[in-house]
Amino acid sequence: MEFLKLPVLDERTLVREKQNMKTWLFIIFSTIICNGCYSQAEKRNTMDTTNNKNPVYSKTDSNKVVLSEEEWKKALPADVYYIARQKGTERPWTSKFEKFKEVGTYYCAACGNALFKSDTKFDSGCGWPSFYEPISKSAIIYTPDHAHGMNRTEVQCGRCKSHLGHVFEDGPPPTGLRYCINGVVLDFDKAKAAEQKYNDDQKVAPKGS
Repeated sequence: MEFLKLPVLDERTLVREKQNMKTWLFIIFSTIICNGCYSQAEKRNTMDTTNNKNPVYSKTDSNKVVLSEEEWKKALPADVYYIARQKGTERPWTSKFEKFKEVGTYYCAACGNALFKSDTKFDSGCGWPSFYEPISKSAIIYTPDHAHGMNRTEVQCGRCKSHLGHVFEDGPPPTGLRYCINGVVLDFDKAKAAEQKYNDDQKVAPKGS
């Protein structure tokens, strides 16, 4: 009876085979670990994104918003929180809305409350987006501001009381007012083509007497 003869490996070959085996085991193990880490990171990023969503932001809800400062800090991006809740001021001529010409509506970036229509926006040359009239009387709250040794009128969002900027009496007709607003606390929705066409049609005087 003839038995199968296995090749006899010398010591050097055995060492090399063991090293190859360790290398392959390391690669397989590392791949499993990396895939697990990626999966966890993906899950963590999804959770973070969900947590960072602003629970009170709505362009249709008109109910007043009351949150603690800690809740606002979690809900808002850092730059919006600084302006809206800590009454900060962005540097002049840095806002994308300063020279913005699109037709639509400007909203509070903190809560989604409608603030201004684009047709009330004008180039004031002051370095911040400027408007001569809010979209409605309830859109804005007016508060005396005596900070920094000046007497000014602060404007806040009528829904969430976030700081927006200030209003001055050096604007164009018909109001003579200039609402000087920090662009960081503004969101913008472009008007739909159909709505724009309707508005344009309304401006055309009817023919005949």
